[in-house]
Amino acid sequence: MNLELSEEQAAVRRLAREFTDREVAPYAAEWDRAESVDRAIVKKLGDLGFLGLTVPEEYGGSGGDHLAYALVTEELGRGDSAVRGIVSVSLGLVAKTIAAWGSEEQKRTWLPRLCSGEALGCFGLTEPGTGSDAGNLATRAVRDGDAYVVNGSKMFITNGTWADVVLLFARTGDEPGHRGVSAFLVPADAPGLVRREIHGKLGLRGQATAELVLQDVRVPADAMLGPEGKGFSVAMSALAKGRMSVAAGCVGIAQAALDAALAYAGQREQFGRTIAHHQLVQELIADIAVDLDAARMLTWRVADLIDRGRPFATEASTAKLFASEAAVRAASNALQVHGGYGYVDEYPAGKLLRDARVMTLYEGTSQIQKLVIGRALTGVSAF
Repeated sequence: MNLELSEEQAAVRRLAREFTDREVAPYAAEWDRAESVDRAIVKKLGDLGFLGLTVPEEYGGSGGDHLAYALVTEELGRGDSAVRGIVSVSLGLVAKTIAAWGSEEQKRTWLPRLCSGEALGCFGLTEPGTGSDAGNLATRAVRDGDAYVVNGSKMFITNGTWADVVLLFARTGDEPGHRGVSAFLVPADAPGLVRREIHGKLGLRGQATAELVLQDVRVPADAMLGPEGKGFSVAMSALAKGRMSVAAGCVGIAQAALDAALAYAGQREQFGRTIAHHQLVQELIADIAVDLDAARMLTWRVADLIDRGRPFATEASTAKLFASEAAVRAASNALQVHGGYGYVDEYPAGKLLRDARVMTLYEGTSQIQKLVIGRALTGVSAF
């Protein structure tokens, strides 16, 4: 792997950095307090092509490779993880999955709108009773003529109240476990689909996270994404790439933590000199920097493997596991450097820690990542 960015990748990174510094970072604290990101950010993301990265241009995408995508999500994560999540879900989990599994009609219908920011997608997998046990879904889709009737509920759905299309997973067969699950593209305004935004979250407070309730929602049979009964494969393929996106966002959090710690340590004086002079403060900062470099390299490795068409699922779990835990450590160290001021939202350390904490939970908890890695190494399933 060549660790030097190409001219195109470096240009994308600069564009994302400038956009984040201008349109995201200055408003992150305000959006966090209001528990709502300004929705105008979606069109801006679409106008720059950030919502179409890696999607073929013939479907309205902006092309590019997965390393460029990782660089963009890292920069957005540095500014505000709530904004990064909009891209990671609508593009990373929904648009890319349609591009990989969709029929020609499905691609033509949804991808141009998703890539431009005219529409957003959400990923309807998690349920109130099934988080890590994703194959044991209770939501059911029953065939009725040329349609399916869907009943059930979904929980903690990013973009849930903003989305125009739900990539929904439901049980269509009587086979136990993941073998009976299918995937559907469900318009968010379908009759019987009710969305309720979740407030009072610890982190990612600006993100539109929702509960979805489906009551006799009719979905045309041609809205099924991929073959019937293969929905679990659709979901797992989406999450494998999604874990790279989460890891990249965690790199952004760690970078923001390092930037904040360095800035504060360079101006805060104690005992007659700035605290940057104190060795134990330097230790806190050094630990952030080492974690940051390691997380970034693990994430870039995944992007490189995807772009070269190589297997990457285990490496994606490795990157997601390390980067999410590293982001928590980095934000905690940054808060420690700030002392008491780290505990008030005038400074970014507290928000970084709150946002980092959920990264160890969604798109597969740290424990699930360890099971995935362990199974790959030993060849023995822990389930």
